[in-house]
Amino acid sequence: MTVELPECIEINPACAPRASILWLHGLGADGNDFAPLIPQLGIVDTLGVRVVLPHAPHQPVGINNGMVMRAWYDITATDFRVTEDAAGIRASEALLGALMEREMERGIPAEHILLAGFSQGGAIALHTGLRYPQRLAGILVLSAYLPLAASLAAERAAANAGIPILQAHGTHDPLVPLVWAMQSRDYLEELGYRIDWREYPMQHAMCPQEVEDIRNWIVNVLGTV
Repeated sequence: MTVELPECIEINPACAPRASILWLHGLGADGNDFAPLIPQLGIVDTLGVRVVLPHAPHQPVGINNGMVMRAWYDITATDFRVTEDAAGIRASEALLGALMEREMERGIPAEHILLAGFSQGGAIALHTGLRYPQRLAGILVLSAYLPLAASLAAERAAANAGIPILQAHGTHDPLVPLVWAMQSRDYLEELGYRIDWREYPMQHAMCPQEVEDIRNWIVNVLGTV
């Protein structure tokens, strides 16, 4: 089945790109949300990286009284790990997979593709990256958690068993509590994944130290591919 690619913002280096970052926004935002951050990271031209910032589809979100907004999947309860929108999560997995296929068609090998995301976007990046059958460069998980955790052991791909993962979270996050992220981290470590864990004194947001840590991690990961 052909998957229709979502609309995206692209930030390209002056030279031909040698790697790509697919960066997914959070609930209710769009690809513009992280566009101002990319120049701060200083990675596009120095590393030859194309950054793709897709817009999630519009859909009603139950926890917001059915309001239609950009979302990677539906959320119907405050603890959105209890009743998960499996169909929506897997549809967004397919969208992200199609975006990766396009990058490969444009000459970027899978092992030079890094997945990143914030909140819902981070959940989709983590869910998809661990299941993707070709080795990827890394997964950047910001203020997020592992969705559909119960199915991961059976569905995970051996190709990404050793993938670099940076998981960063705010200690005062009221939307995705720190303990949820820690439980996801602990479960992934039980499965043998190595998590570079960072926490910061902030809420559901980002802070300057986190930005610096993200930059250093990306340089370390993509500078060696």
